[in-house]
Amino acid sequence: MYEKIQPPTTGSRITFKDGKPIVPDDPIIPFIRGDGTGVDIWPATEKVIDAAVKKAYGGKCKINWFKVYAGDEACELYGTYQYLPEDTLTAIREYGIAIKGPLTTPIGGGIRSLNVALRQIFDLYACVRPCRYYTGTPSPHNTPDKLDVIIYRENTEDIYLGIEWREGTEIADKLIHYLNSELIPATKEHGKKQIRLDSGIGIKPISKTGSQRLVRRAIEHALRLPQNKKMVTLVHKGNIMKYTEGAFRDWGYELATSEFRPCCVTERESWILGNKEKNPDLSLEANARQIDPGFDAMTAEKKAEILEEVKTVLDSIWETHGDRKWKEKIMVNDRIADSIFQQIQTRPDEYSILATMNLNGDYLSDAAAAIVGGLGMGPGANIGDSCAIFEATHGTAPKHAGLDRINPGSVILSGVMMLEYMGWQEAADLIKKGISGAIASREVTYDLARLMIPPVEPPLKCSEFAQAIINRFNN
Repeated sequence: MYEKIQPPTTGSRITFKDGKPIVPDDPIIPFIRGDGTGVDIWPATEKVIDAAVKKAYGGKCKINWFKVYAGDEACELYGTYQYLPEDTLTAIREYGIAIKGPLTTPIGGGIRSLNVALRQIFDLYACVRPCRYYTGTPSPHNTPDKLDVIIYRENTEDIYLGIEWREGTEIADKLIHYLNSELIPATKEHGKKQIRLDSGIGIKPISKTGSQRLVRRAIEHALRLPQNKKMVTLVHKGNIMKYTEGAFRDWGYELATSEFRPCCVTERESWILGNKEKNPDLSLEANARQIDPGFDAMTAEKKAEILEEVKTVLDSIWETHGDRKWKEKIMVNDRIADSIFQQIQTRPDEYSILATMNLNGDYLSDAAAAIVGGLGMGPGANIGDSCAIFEATHGTAPKHAGLDRINPGSVILSGVMMLEYMGWQEAADLIKKGISGAIASREVTYDLARLMIPPVEPPLKCSEFAQAIINRFNN
């Protein structure tokens, strides 16, 4: 099956059923070391994960690691421009779950991004990035401990589909002409808008299928959380882009109120139910006036629409969700993208799971990571229905490669996500405990050490930080 690599002689495959992994006690898991500082952070990560699994399960469970190649290291073995060899794709496809360090963006070779390529090849549509604070981690925020969110970012659509045409090319000129002369004039709401002739053109596809499968995973995750964290917020710019970003919001609500009807309530539904709970004799019109303060200034048509909404909610879910029963459901709400950037800083404890399209999620996940310590402490996962790849969220930092000084936290925490995904929660909890203990004791690498007050001197090496985490398993 393979040209230049061989899987371990012991271990079993992970399989999938209904989008969920079925994990044996001895799984074979491919790993990509990563470029640049991958040479330092992967050995540290492997050491921590193996120690946690051994301590948690006493030898009953064991990961059999399978080294595969991507990025610059792959080119050294397979040849020029072989950034993503078929051996690696075969191994990930065969064994289902993989983990990787940071990869260099190729120069030449026809691949824009190895990370994006892997997501698209395996249809890893959910990019999952938890952002939580570990006590003692330096942060530019006064109350970073209040932020504990999980970002579900759609991975395969929006701008990351990468369909665009350069300004001045024949296809770009032809497309602009067609839009300006045919499609825009034929769409009344666009009025006399025109695209400048010297424009580059890209498209932003958002599908119902892509939106709802992402929101489905976000809601399924919320079901596993404590009651005070059972919330999914749909992040969008639907006030401007109504048929892409606005549709994402609408399709998210549609999924929540159909497929997950018994366990979900929307924010507007909670207002309607809450109003009736406070005043059982409240009329439909009075209820409508409370959920929409501008009700009296609306057109008759809009008033009728709001009244119908109130009536439908009370008729359809009062028995199942009324009398405060909705407080035990998953709350599904939505926020405009620019607003949520402010609110994760000013009111971070009001949010739990953020479901978003690709570009908004890209910005939002990095902004949230900055609050809790930066990308060095930011794990990531790319999950589909038959495969999952866990990864560092930072770059390769080649100037630090081989110096045993970089923070391995991102890949280690991605390993925590992998263990949780596998159902090995005890091992995952040991690592989180170890990281918390090491940071709280100021046993950290240089990136965190220099930001602490007072600065830590000397900081730990990458390998020493891994051992400090393991040492804290018992504390």
